Amino acid sequence: MEPVYRTIIGIARTVFAAQGLKFAVTGAENIPAQGGAVIAVNHTGYLDFTYAGLPARKHKRYIRFMAKKEVFDNSKSGPIMRALKHIPVDRGAGAESYRSAVDALARGELVGVYPEATISRSFEIKDFKSGAARMAIEAGVPIIPMVIWGAQRVWTKGFPKRLGRTNTPITIRVGEPIAANTSADELTTHLRTTMQSMLAEIQKNYEHPAGEYWVPARLGGTAPTLEEADKLDAVDLEARMAARDERKRASD
Repeated sequence: MEPVYRTIIGIARTVFAAQGLKFAVTGAENIPAQGGAVIAVNHTGYLDFTYAGLPARKHKRYIRFMAKKEVFDNSKSGPIMRALKHIPVDRGAGAESYRSAVDALARGELVGVYPEATISRSFEIKDFKSGAARMAIEAGVPIIPMVIWGAQRVWTKGFPKRLGRTNTPITIRVGEPIAANTSADELTTHLRTTMQSMLAEIQKNYEHPAGEYWVPARLGGTAPTLEEADKLDAVDLEARMAARDERKRASD
């Protein structure tokens, strides 16, 4: 029994109802009823993880998401994240968070991972890091691919939040388990290809008005292309590294 997690989910569902969010979930049966698994999710908005947990409730399970350490350091969100047993990720020292995730998987937990590492500004599937594959291989558990579409309309990088009653449709599809019985590179490539295909499939039945910021360029929107978004991410990374170095020099 997890009273805190159950209570948070109840609150979240109340908020979703107040916002008028319309969820269409398929493939929830692919989440294992028991045992460990890596849940690999595409990343288009800040609230992806709140939606990604919904399919797991079919079997009354909870997902332990890997999230950046800064969220745990926050005085408001930190206590909640720890109570829900999510896993902090220190980008400067990832070995500890990786080990924590593998240990959780070995205990039979579901661990949520964003293989893209950061929000995709293009809303396309970015290149994947190999961490999800390596965790699954080491823990001897499958990877469950999951794609979410529409979350970027609620709150995404570079645009205002839309947390009122927007009646936004959000589509979630869970794919079949992928066995972790190949190399990390092969598994990562297979996972990305699978999630690209899944995303393209659910986009077919979703209305994409031309010129909208949340619509990918290839579907007639004004979102940057994947290549353009990668350049923006590179600029952001350079700025973060410079700020980190400046803080380090100031503390020396």
